[in-house]
Amino acid sequence: MTFCEKDTPVIDLTIESQTLDKNIAYCREQGITLPTFEMMRNPDKVPEKVKAQLKKTGLWDLHSANLYRITWQNEPRESGGLYAGVNHIVLPPELTGCKASIIMLTGRYFPTGAHKVGATYGCLVPGLVTGQFDPQQTRAVWPSTGNYCRGGAYISALLACNAIAILPEEMSQERFEWLHEIAGEVIATPGCESNVKEIFDKCWELRESGQDLRIFNQFEEMGNPMWHYSVTGHAVETLLDQYLAGGKRYAGYVSSSGSGGTLGAGYYLKHKFPRSQVVAAEALQCATLLYNGFGAHRIEGIGDKHVPWVHDCKETDFVVAVDDEVPMRALRLFNEPVGRTALVDNGVAAALVEQLDLLGISGIGNMVAAIKYAKYNELTEDDYVVSIATDSMQLYGSRLSELEAERGVYSAADAQRDLELVDSIAIDHTKELSYYEKKAVHNLKYYTWIEQQGREVQELNEQWYDHDNYWYTMFDQVDEIDALINQFNERVGLL
Repeated sequence: MTFCEKDTPVIDLTIESQTLDKNIAYCREQGITLPTFEMMRNPDKVPEKVKAQLKKTGLWDLHSANLYRITWQNEPRESGGLYAGVNHIVLPPELTGCKASIIMLTGRYFPTGAHKVGATYGCLVPGLVTGQFDPQQTRAVWPSTGNYCRGGAYISALLACNAIAILPEEMSQERFEWLHEIAGEVIATPGCESNVKEIFDKCWELRESGQDLRIFNQFEEMGNPMWHYSVTGHAVETLLDQYLAGGKRYAGYVSSSGSGGTLGAGYYLKHKFPRSQVVAAEALQCATLLYNGFGAHRIEGIGDKHVPWVHDCKETDFVVAVDDEVPMRALRLFNEPVGRTALVDNGVAAALVEQLDLLGISGIGNMVAAIKYAKYNELTEDDYVVSIATDSMQLYGSRLSELEAERGVYSAADAQRDLELVDSIAIDHTKELSYYEKKAVHNLKYYTWIEQQGREVQELNEQWYDHDNYWYTMFDQVDEIDALINQFNERVGLL
């Protein structure tokens, strides 16, 4: 089966001149300019005028200058920071029990405390600079299992646009408290992070309500993986340039399946490092990719029970399922004083232990998946694995309190058992995908996206059979979007 070159690009960049003119005048009035993807990759290219504003602006402030903090390279400061290197920590064998070192990019110092703010920008900005989206008239709807709707609500606030945030009712208290301050409307759907269908149903209800709104569904918006391909992938490459001296090797990139967006960085890295692999992680309690499974779990922020439209299954080499009990217990080990003492006594550097609160629940889940991948492939001291800590303990303090109420005060004996748990992570529920196993995962998209959500089966086939033309032509649209952003800023005239 073959396909001709697509008649239209995956991301529509058709100019709607009348609305574009309105958007430019509106942004001039509001004092808003927009960062390019190149600025997010290389913040030294951010205009000096913006840097002067950032020196007076808090990391989470509702100030449009914080659009220029959509980068992995923010200084780790709550206010006034500019840019430093890529925010990350390296997890050594003394902590993980595997021989390879695991590089974890940390999203703590993005505005909102999570990297998802970048994905939301990647979804919204093409509509803004083409005039396909009118922030004065149209409400932006951000359906999510957690951080994505927080990022969307925040970006909308910076652009003085009214937002609707949708997320499951069982997400952490911290998420809801902040959202109620930022978003125009917050809708809690039934269930937990694995209840994505309920989120989609709410989106259909809103579509049919007759309201003027646009739904930026992270599971199907190609701006999501495009942002990670361009920005997160580049950030990892920058780190690898630093760490791969002296014969070291980069083995693979591990990310929770979630919306499928963060995996985009792995596709970028496979082209830069052709022998590397992409690993999709998920919760064992809802192992959809691995076992066609379903269920509820406690690894917050990763959606389940379907394959995201934006997931490039042909570039996914491994699927790893993580028992959610492991990150929940490691959460206490990494953050309770007794647990931290046990880690230091077990040979983990005190300076690293003090930084383990940079890993939120999904970050710890990714760490566990990276350990399983490293052990499965018998990686050595010369190997590096890369993964992502989407957010930090900043968003999960209430979970520690809940665990204490459920299980009692954390003790030295608990810490020892949890040290043994982390050290004994094994290669169970790990699958290296053959060509047809990848295709089987891809084919699962049909039931969600064609039957339920109204996508076209021809495009589903293009994703697989016309793979490179579909995916990499779309990723290459970044340069065209940057050109449109530069033209937009020139017409706004504030830089």
